[in-house]
Formats: sequence, structure tokens, C-alpha cells
Amino acid sequence: MRQADIPKVVELQKAAFPVMAAEGVYWKPEQLKVHLQIFPQGQFVAEYNKKIIGSCSSLIVRLDPEYKDHTWKDACGDSFLKNHDPKGDSLYGADVSSHPNHRRLGVATKLYSARQALAIKLNLRRIIAGGRLFNYCDFAKELSPIEYVVKVKRHEIKEPVLTFQLRNHFKFVKILPNYMKDPRSLNYATFIEWKNPHFEEKS
Repeated sequence: MRQADIPKVVELQKAAFPVMAAEGVYWKPEQLKVHLQIFPQGQFVAEYNKKIIGSCSSLIVRLDPEYKDHTWKDACGDSFLKNHDPKGDSLYGADVSSHPNHRRLGVATKLYSARQALAIKLNLRRIIAGGRLFNYCDFAKELSPIEYVVKVKRHEIKEPVLTFQLRNHFKFVKILPNYMKDPRSLNYATFIEWKNPHFEEKS
């Protein structure tokens, strides 16, 4: 991502997350500018035919304990990545967005691969994130969040976000309640983790 990309990324966010954007939950230009100042190598865009159709924001953190409950705001230090710690051990996925008109081109997979390559390059121990339970709102009356996840893992329920993350070698760790305001997930998220197979302990 570059400074010149920022207006296009803001429009992408609105198209990718219309329900959340309607409530004002999307990256603002001043936030993206700070992301590039704090951790430029952790911010990516995907371009197709000279149009930005995907983006993701990341920061480095250290959780203590390593699987502690947290909210999106806690982990990301609000929308300005105030929690970024260059000495941390985990790359945190603040968001991934892909344009709804270009969702079968492997955009999100390429963004995930770029994050994994960055984690390897920086010798970070893992990548972690809170994932949306995109279709949980349709099952909440009959299933708890963990029951829903179990059925998704068994391929008994179609869940675009978690299924994609599992396919990209992330592991489900646990449910995070009150993660962020999200009517589709009823504010729940999955704590997901990818361990860097090339990580070397620092002496």
C-alpha cells in the first residue's frame, strides 16, 4: 500500500463491508496514513487491471498470555494501530477486504500469502487474528458460537470466512466474545492462528 492508494482503499472498504460501513465502521484516510507511518511493510493492496480490489492491514503485537481474550480494539490499539510493537512475536491481522465484484480471483488468498511471507521474513512466531462468524446470525437461536464452529469444521454449515481461513492453514483456537460490533457475527469472533514453520528462536 502507498499513500496514493488510500482513497481507493477507503472506497473498497465501503464496498466490501456495506453493513458495517453503514455504521461508520471502516478505515478512514487519516487512519490508513498512520498505518503507513507506523508499519508500512504490513499494509498490502491487491491490484487487478489497475484497480485496487483487495487490501489488508496488519501490525505486530505480543499477547500475554499468548491466547488471552481480547477485543479488536484491544489488539489493534483502536483504529490507529497504537498497539504496534516492533519487538512483538505475532503478526496481527487487523482486517482483510476484497471487492464483492472480484471475489473469485483468489484475492484474499494472495493477501494471506503476503502476510505469511512477511511473518517469515521478519521471523515472527505466528500470525493471529479475530475472524468474523459471517453466517452465525442465521443459527444463533439454535447453536452456541462454539457449536456453530464445530459444525463449520465438519462441513455441515457453509461459513465463507472461517472455511477460507482453515483452508489457508489457520487453526481455530477459541471464541472471542464482544470482539467488535458486527451484526452478522453477533459480536463474536474466532481466535485463529498460523504458526510460522520457519521461525527461529532468538538467542
